[in-house]
Amino acid sequence: MSIITNKSFLQIHPDDNVLVALQDLQKGQKIEWNNLTFDLKDDVHAKHKFFITDRAIGEDVLMYGVLVGKATAFIPQGGLMTTENVHHASQDYAYRNVNYQWQAPDVSKFQDRTFNGYHRQDGKVGTANYWLFIPTVFCENRNMDVIKESLYNTLGYNVTDKYKQFTDQLLTAYQDGESIDSFNVDSLASAQATKKRVFKNVDGIKFLNHQGGCGGTRQDADLLSNLLAAYADHPNVAGITVLSLGCQHLQTQSLLDDIKERNPTFNKKVLIFEQQQSQSEEQLIKDAILKTFEGLTEINKIERSPAPLSKLCVGVKCGGSDGFSGISANPSVGYTSDLLVALGAKVLLAEFPELCGAEQNIIDRCVDKPTAEKFIRLMQEYDAQAHAVGSGFHMNPSPGNIKDGLITDAIKSTGAAKKAGTSPVVDVLDYTEPVTKPGLSLVCTPGNDVEATTGKAASGATLILFTTGLGTPTGNPVCPVIKIATNTALTNRMGDIIDIDTGAIIRGEKTIEEMGEEILEYCVRAASGEITPKAVLLNQDDFIPWKRGVSL
Repeated sequence: MSIITNKSFLQIHPDDNVLVALQDLQKGQKIEWNNLTFDLKDDVHAKHKFFITDRAIGEDVLMYGVLVGKATAFIPQGGLMTTENVHHASQDYAYRNVNYQWQAPDVSKFQDRTFNGYHRQDGKVGTANYWLFIPTVFCENRNMDVIKESLYNTLGYNVTDKYKQFTDQLLTAYQDGESIDSFNVDSLASAQATKKRVFKNVDGIKFLNHQGGCGGTRQDADLLSNLLAAYADHPNVAGITVLSLGCQHLQTQSLLDDIKERNPTFNKKVLIFEQQQSQSEEQLIKDAILKTFEGLTEINKIERSPAPLSKLCVGVKCGGSDGFSGISANPSVGYTSDLLVALGAKVLLAEFPELCGAEQNIIDRCVDKPTAEKFIRLMQEYDAQAHAVGSGFHMNPSPGNIKDGLITDAIKSTGAAKKAGTSPVVDVLDYTEPVTKPGLSLVCTPGNDVEATTGKAASGATLILFTTGLGTPTGNPVCPVIKIATNTALTNRMGDIIDIDTGAIIRGEKTIEEMGEEILEYCVRAASGEITPKAVLLNQDDFIPWKRGVSL
């Protein structure tokens, strides 16, 4: 039987009592590790874990150097970790007044670099230049859709036009008597959108359709107003069109008040159309299109110009995670985060349910006691709310996560936290609170992909680095989302949505540091408009407000 060396598996931290398979391993194969030789008791697929030593019922399971679970059955040396033999567990946490010392990375090669962004009068710099449509209530969603179709098709922003061409070819084939049941899709010509963008300096026209604004609690309307105000004030937004019905809870004036409270110097063009005061729906839509068109001609005059990298605000996110997330993509993004912090930029880490198990490390990195206590309070309130309805952070891993090696929430979370690197935590922000301090800030959001990216953009992220092991089409209307694959197989399979592949780390061909620098280089190009992330090309404009209910 062949001997499996550590080229095929990995111990992440010296204290870990599990190894991670880097490729598929077979039952009966011999493992040599730190003067130990033992047989695998099970087949172990790549991304999954097996035990270095026997585990009795109730004994700790350690990974990333911390407690991530407890054995619920006897597990032999070389046994596979599963949901049947390991249950989520994490260590208690508290403020310990640790004098955290950070060793910043060498940023000499980036020190004098700039990106070409859109400078706003309040001093912020956008990575894109968007016009934004905001409905104050769900009743206006249909009008938004009608306007969107008209503007997208005419002004060259409709990336789905190729599918219309595809359908036209199908119709022609059907009318010519061809059998659709046996139709060869690959035989169709690759249709492409042909209309060029009319306004070269307007990167997009974005629409924040939502299901709120009325019918819920007044608190829901207030929270939605804060969220919409944050998007109106976003550095990547240059102008806004507001559609209102008129009788809803979220009144237009409340939205305008929240915008001004958030940014007293706010001076972007805001167009307001109230349907119950209009002559007809047709007149409302025509007026909105006309005035918005005039606004587009104005913001098209804004051009990119150089800005230091300290003006970047980058959110870090993971979704569709797998057993390689905490080994390749997340640590690489973490190194990028450290580079950005060392350069004076802002970095946002959210997804509080996916920090379960990583709390103590984060608390120890907080710059002062009030910052740590705010994080502890938000985590405990969130967890208590989940338990009150019979749930909990431990129920976070999805079936896809588990299938690809993330057995407990603590395993998923400690790997997810790697995206934040090692820098100090300078601030903790509740949902929709704006980021104000350079460095790493935490943002309270669910782990849910769209709710989290929605919240990051609300706090001011102008780029989002989104790692994935399984693949996910999540994007954001106003913040370009850069997709980073944990493995090359995913990149090969879903290359139409992936921007960066970190699979070379798993193969031992690149280091975390090398990949982190490559990711930062991509960020600079994306922030300058030199390269467009796939999520932006595909108009993956996902937007889901969090109503502060239980969402993991």
